Amino acid sequence: ETRRRVNASRSALGTAALYSVRLLLNILVLGLIGGAFYCIHRSTVFSQSFQYQDNFFLNLLVEYLPSIVITAANFVVPTLCDIIARLEGHGPTTQIILSLLRSVFLRLASLGVLLASLWSQITCKGGTDTSNCRACGYNYKQYPCWETTVGQEMYKLVIFDFLIVVAVLLLVEFPRWMVVDYCPCSLARWLGRQEFSVPQCVLGLVYGQMVVWTGAFYCPLLPLINTVKFIIFFYCRRVSLSLCRPAQRTFRSTSSSFFFLLVLLLGLCVSCVPLGCSLGLLQPSQSCGPFRSLRRIWDALPDSFSSLHPTLRSFLLFLGTQAFAVPLFLLSSVALCSTVAVALAYSRSVSLLRTQLKLEGRDKLFLVKQIAELSSANQKSAAPRGPSGIALDNWDSSGPLE
Repeated sequence: ETRRRVNASRSALGTAALYSVRLLLNILVLGLIGGAFYCIHRSTVFSQSFQYQDNFFLNLLVEYLPSIVITAANFVVPTLCDIIARLEGHGPTTQIILSLLRSVFLRLASLGVLLASLWSQITCKGGTDTSNCRACGYNYKQYPCWETTVGQEMYKLVIFDFLIVVAVLLLVEFPRWMVVDYCPCSLARWLGRQEFSVPQCVLGLVYGQMVVWTGAFYCPLLPLINTVKFIIFFYCRRVSLSLCRPAQRTFRSTSSSFFFLLVLLLGLCVSCVPLGCSLGLLQPSQSCGPFRSLRRIWDALPDSFSSLHPTLRSFLLFLGTQAFAVPLFLLSSVALCSTVAVALAYSRSVSLLRTQLKLEGRDKLFLVKQIAELSSANQKSAAPRGPSGIALDNWDSSGPLE
């Protein structure tokens, strides 16, 4: 309400200045995200084309360079975007929504940039007629097993995401808690404990799940590794709760549940795109893997289907006919309509209950006001009176009344 009054009282010049500042800040945000994408692309190209040397640590650093850059970008850029969102003059809820949207876009697009860079290197930048790609349809000299390379990159992302969470707990949150709680200086009191942001933590879990969906086909043990990582994350977050302070800006649970489910669905769709391209467009590796004798990975599906038992094959064919699809569609429509009707009924009940609570609150205020008026009237009527029926409050003690 206060923000609405401030916005209503703002002059035209102040409004123009506010929108100009927001435009400049959004350009800055786009520059940060674009710079992160460029760094991811360049680090991926450099890492894939690097000639290994005798220095073990240099080779290890260059090999993990794309994962390091992506993890650093996902850690630094959302923090800067959160600071920028506070400078834009929005309300607390709008600030959280803007920060989350920018973080979601960064995390989804950063993974897409990594996969696009790998695709460009594996397919010789789309030129399959070049000398390196003409024989096998992919860069077989640099990537004799390109599926292994993609799985390794997804594995590195999972590992570095885990290392960043543990490093923040041990190197940022715990030392800050020690300084704030046991250091009497004013700077420590002004700094305060680290803020525990629930939306960012949930967004990190969604990002980890999206990485697993993308790389599970190329690295089958990735879901198991991610499960162990999430279990460790749970206990790390329990420790963080005792070391951090609650967030000053909260996000409503109803809105956040729908938002994160939508982000999870979007992440699933994004992770299916590179998998579909790998299955249907790119030729599998000829030197390794179970599909090396096939022209496309997708060709394994009809071959496997033709080798099934005739009864099972007939049943699967029946699932694709109209005799099964039409009743399934009707039942799904009935179930969906009933669910929507129940949801609408619940929403009406909630609206009625909220209206009833408001009316009861007004009734309570009215009754309190009536009780206060009656009590004040009773106090006046119960005041002691003099010999002529005049209240003693009006009796002049200095002399008799005239």
